[in-house]
Amino acid sequence: MQSVAQYGKFVVRAIAAGIHNEFQLKSPFDKAKEPLHLVTGTSGFSKSVSKSNQFSKWTFGDDAYFISRNKVADVLGVADGVGGWRNYGIDPSSFPRSLMMACERMVRTGHFVPQSPANIIAAGYSEMLEQKVLTLGSSTACVVSLHREERTIYSANLGDSGFLVVRDGEIVHRSTEQQHYFNTPYQLAMAPPSGDGLWLSDSPDVAETSSFKVQDGDILMLATDGLFDNLSEDMIVRTLESLHSTKEEEKIQSAACSIAEHAYKLSLDPDYMSPFALSACDIGIDLRGGKPDDITCIVARVTHQSDIFL
Repeated sequence: MQSVAQYGKFVVRAIAAGIHNEFQLKSPFDKAKEPLHLVTGTSGFSKSVSKSNQFSKWTFGDDAYFISRNKVADVLGVADGVGGWRNYGIDPSSFPRSLMMACERMVRTGHFVPQSPANIIAAGYSEMLEQKVLTLGSSTACVVSLHREERTIYSANLGDSGFLVVRDGEIVHRSTEQQHYFNTPYQLAMAPPSGDGLWLSDSPDVAETSSFKVQDGDILMLATDGLFDNLSEDMIVRTLESLHSTKEEEKIQSAACSIAEHAYKLSLDPDYMSPFALSACDIGIDLRGGKPDDITCIVARVTHQSDIFL
């Protein structure tokens, strides 16, 4: 049995250890890392230069996007409408626009889990299915969420839109393209009863998901296939390189405009061997030139939350 003196020494040691631990917790070396935030810029082009769209806040041609945030996360999304619906008298931009608007509303009102952007897509799609008047059409979807405290991006990508992260002049993380076969991406769809089985329709559950730790200065780019089909990774990295050292929103917006414009010009070049043309050649299709398409690009710089005004 321990003596009273021995027990007293034990208590003294325990108290001392507690004081030491408390000091350690308050040490500046143990201070939690500062939350991160996104400073964004957006740009895009419609492949039909004559097309006017009253919802231009949300769309570029048949593409749609959103940028939103709540108390814990910044969330970005893009969707690419399937143009073939136009042959049936249906506006291909309606479906992706409605989907992105539903997703944005969930983020803004806090009805989502930042670590699960796939659920944002699924909930937005479910909301559309419950409408009395269905929004016919189909689209790809890509949603990326930055959890500020965790300093982590969580992503969900269905189809051939996507995103990448550039750090110190290198792509350190990128989404995976999903296609059934060449130029036929995975897609969410709502078809009329008479059209069941005629249109591809994938479940939001098959979206590719990932998570990745980010740090101050990382550059995130989210875009539809109109950009990735016309710009190589090297071209993208060169355009985004200068943004690592700037936190100015105007420069980030300028970079978004520059990269979208570059993709648009190359999409109209009949002699340019675009990434799309190279992919076609890989499977035996003799193709040359850029790929005319709608282009949507969101560029975001990861920065400390205290460095910007919320």
